[in-house]
Amino acid sequence: MSVISIGVDLCDISRLSKLISEHDDQFLKKVFTVAEISYCSPKANGVVNFAARFAAKEALLKALGTGLRSGTNWKDVEVLNDELGKPYFKFHGKIAGQLSRHKVLLSLAHTAENAMAFVVIEGEPFTP
Repeated sequence: MSVISIGVDLCDISRLSKLISEHDDQFLKKVFTVAEISYCSPKANGVVNFAARFAAKEALLKALGTGLRSGTNWKDVEVLNDELGKPYFKFHGKIAGQLSRHKVLLSLAHTAENAMAFVVIEGEPFTP
């Protein structure tokens, strides 16, 4: 398989924390799946986990080159963790079909101020 696209995003944790505080459940339910909210909310510093997932969603949309268009929404991209804690994507809706034959790699990192995500898509070039 060859690399066909990459995407990266950096999320300011304090900015996301402010959005969550101002819009509470409305923002969380619009952007994150039930599984993502269940994973992040109980954490001591859950906002860091939300920020990393937000960055992952943005990085994937950049790698696709589409943004949120044509019926795609935030919850079509879900970030989960395997039994060892490694993050991975689960796709829904239009994105699931678009990426069904591709391998999508995800790496997350954070500091106290920022969360970062890096995405690599491998496979055959996308068809319009």
